[in-house]
Amino acid sequence: MSMDSNAAPVPVKEKKIPVKKVTKLKTVSKKIKTIVRDISWLSFNARVLQEAADTSVPLLERIRFLGIFSNNLDEFFRVRVATLKRMGAVGKAKMHLEENPDQILEEIQRTVLSQQQEFNRIWKEIEDALKEEKIFLHTEKQLNREQQKYVQDYFNEEVRTNIIPLMIESIPHMPYLRDKSIYLAIVLAKQDNSIRQKFALIEIPASVLPRFLILPSKEGEHDIMLLEDVIRYNLPHIFSYFGYDKFSSYIIKVTRDAELDIDNDIATSIIHQIEKGIKARRKGKPVRFIYDQQIDPLLLEYLMRRLGLSKKDNLIPGGRIHNFKDFMDFPAKVFTRERIHRKTFIHPLFQNAPSVMQVIAQSDVMLHFPYHSFDTIIDLLREAAMDPNVTTIKITAYRLAKNSKIVNALINAVRNGKQVSVVLELRARFDEEANLKWKERLEEEGVKVLFGVPGMKVHAKLCVIKKRIGNTTVQYGFVSTGNLNERTAKVYGDHCLLTTNRSVMADINRIFSFLENRSHDEKILHACKTLVVSPHNMRKFFIRMIEREIRNAQRKKKASIILKMNSLSDEELISKLYDAAKAGVSVKLIIRGICCAFTENKKWKKDIEAISIVDEYLEHARVFIFHNNGHEKVFIASSDWMVRNLDHRVEAAVSIENPNIKKELIEILNIQLNGNVKVRVLDNEQQNAYRHTAGKKLRAQVEIFKYLHEKTYL
Repeated sequence: MSMDSNAAPVPVKEKKIPVKKVTKLKTVSKKIKTIVRDISWLSFNARVLQEAADTSVPLLERIRFLGIFSNNLDEFFRVRVATLKRMGAVGKAKMHLEENPDQILEEIQRTVLSQQQEFNRIWKEIEDALKEEKIFLHTEKQLNREQQKYVQDYFNEEVRTNIIPLMIESIPHMPYLRDKSIYLAIVLAKQDNSIRQKFALIEIPASVLPRFLILPSKEGEHDIMLLEDVIRYNLPHIFSYFGYDKFSSYIIKVTRDAELDIDNDIATSIIHQIEKGIKARRKGKPVRFIYDQQIDPLLLEYLMRRLGLSKKDNLIPGGRIHNFKDFMDFPAKVFTRERIHRKTFIHPLFQNAPSVMQVIAQSDVMLHFPYHSFDTIIDLLREAAMDPNVTTIKITAYRLAKNSKIVNALINAVRNGKQVSVVLELRARFDEEANLKWKERLEEEGVKVLFGVPGMKVHAKLCVIKKRIGNTTVQYGFVSTGNLNERTAKVYGDHCLLTTNRSVMADINRIFSFLENRSHDEKILHACKTLVVSPHNMRKFFIRMIEREIRNAQRKKKASIILKMNSLSDEELISKLYDAAKAGVSVKLIIRGICCAFTENKKWKKDIEAISIVDEYLEHARVFIFHNNGHEKVFIASSDWMVRNLDHRVEAAVSIENPNIKKELIEILNIQLNGNVKVRVLDNEQQNAYRHTAGKKLRAQVEIFKYLHEKTYL
């Protein structure tokens, strides 16, 4: 989950982070017992916090894990807590809910406050460790004369014109506080009390200026100052007009409802609906208010009143620093110890190969990111853009890199006379605005941009390239579990099948036909014979696969299921897994995030074995393996097992038929299942206990790197 990595396993001192038990809320359905999705998500984020607490993790990475934890929690409140609040406002009975949104919100509040305390403890521990490394975070009160002048000059040259103080008591309507921003809430006073104190707000301009300022320091030391403390130091200068000489200031932050409300007005284009939704999101209702616990009580009371907050809202007292997501960009250059990086490498079959398409034409190839370089995908599209025999490129795009090389290759393909179609998902959460800009750029260059299906996100990762060779059209393409994003491909664990298989290509074409068809007739998807597609048949297909394993177990045959995914919350499929465990099927789960399934039950013949791996890379892949009476069926997919993926998105899973690739995937998952470092057990209580097994320490991500790096291909 970080940009850096170690070259070899290191001794790990793993620390258990206390997680609130979910006893009260784990049963949420009368039909089937499952763990509340939101409580399970908090358990996942606690695993991220465990990495920050782990003293064997390099210090910079521990800081970044705190940033990841903070960023995750922001999104959770913006989406899930906001949704629960809206559900609670409507009422449980009116919405025909089996769970109580208000009760879940109370449990979330308790858990978040507990995790916040642990977060603060870890940060204090990290601060002490930074001091040992001669790295110091200075406040406005800890500057020497040289640093004082440096900070004042920096403020005047860079900061001053980027801030506008708000004298909030003189403004009739409380100014809108932006989501994602932090504010300095200030009490202005006079030492002799000759002037009545006033309150003010300053937005910290972290979106346009670095959050961290490296100060002039003694040799061998590194002094760092936060942007808000630069502003704090200059408060007497900022408010010099008013005659105040006493200033106290505290960081506050508002988190807002981030759901886009897309209306059903068929006369309004999806583009205008999303643009409207983005504007509305910026003024969404507050769902969380975070503040420095040392804040002046009168200032806190005033802010709550002006913001319309009550004690029933998610009020989170914290430390002096907020918006820790910025700490994902903590300056690496202040660390003097060199890190050993585990670099991505080109898949051996493409090393020194003059043509990616020539290699794929010989045999299917699977890339495993981030171990294999994403450059091969870019090279494939660049080659297609330049090849005079290529006529057509069609591709789906969900989340693209900021300066996307994928887009660059597609634009150059159009310039070279190719027909290029991009299915751009405008509703990719928090990337809507970026994707609208990509739409404009692509269309300006002549790319045909499609917007998917009304009411459905296009989450499948697909590409088809058509090339004329003589009188024949040969098709190349891929099916992937991850986004076409060269930046995240450096840290996200994903699999991508490159193929010329005619059956696979035929089905990819059918999916594009469905997306291009104005009526979006699902009958087009019914013709798919190789790909498993949602919303058409993915749910039913995997239910049949589970039922086959159940029948084999009942016949005393070997039966097993191995599932790897980000999230498992679909009750119907969980129920089938319970049936499998009851019948004696070996069920093994590798779940990075949400796992709503119970894993232990006295009525089952075999408990479900469920683990979660949180390490340097983010485990993003979806892989499903069924024993199938000794003839393993192996799939990679874009879809998790959640209702939204199976019923409300366009997703694709592909069966791996190449025996070498099938074996490779099975071996990779077995490495993960046998891991005993960075592996947590997902039990009924979601306690995140580390797995401890006898024998050699096995860190899965390191072992997979070794396995792939040393693997030879004939």
